[in-house]
Amino acid sequence: MTEIVKLKNVSFSAQEGFVVQNVTVDFTAAKTTAIVGPSGGGKSTVLKLAAGLLVPDNGEVLYKGKNVAQMNRSENLDFRREGAFVFQDSALWANQDLYQILELPLKIHYPAMSKWERAKRIRETTSRVGYKRELGIRPSRLSMGEQKLIAFARALLCEPSLLFLDEWTESLDETAADRLIDIVRQKQREGSSIIFVSHDMRLIMDLADFVVMVIDGKVTIKAPKDNIISDLLLNDFLKIGIAS
Repeated sequence: MTEIVKLKNVSFSAQEGFVVQNVTVDFTAAKTTAIVGPSGGGKSTVLKLAAGLLVPDNGEVLYKGKNVAQMNRSENLDFRREGAFVFQDSALWANQDLYQILELPLKIHYPAMSKWERAKRIRETTSRVGYKRELGIRPSRLSMGEQKLIAFARALLCEPSLLFLDEWTESLDETAADRLIDIVRQKQREGSSIIFVSHDMRLIMDLADFVVMVIDGKVTIKAPKDNIISDLLLNDFLKIGIAS
């Protein structure tokens, strides 16, 4: 199976020391991988490293075999268009309204797209995720759940083939969460590669092809989900790791 993203001997440190240490892990193309583990163990950092949002202190992050740090401008733009990230805290710019936030990636990646075409895509995408309020307001006027819907819509706008999702159903009611899960299932049917962080056992069991467990900044398990389910010890370890 072809890998879409690979971390090779990657370490990343913050003020408190190493957050991720000497991690080597690959993510399979056209498959869904769940990154799991206890809180504070480095899951989100591994996801952000894989997405090229953090620069490792050591090691390489490869996208389709190309070192992200060595990409030229054109290659980097392709990577940013093909891969989209949904942040745990939504990460919406406070000084712009929702329409401006959503319009920016279209302006960057599709400069020839007309204003009318941008408006149409934004309208269709926000409707798809279930956002029903106006777009001329700033994020501070939204609930956390509404912010997550806008963040998810922003990730979908450029029709990515690779999705990075960090606790992407948090702050959502069941109906809204199920809508986003259905969208992810559709992306799976289209052959997209998906890497997500979650504590939700239902999501992991329902969506993942592979499971990567990160504990204390190190990858302790990388295996097909079915192998973990069939191994009672590994399955118990997974449940404990998620719950802790």
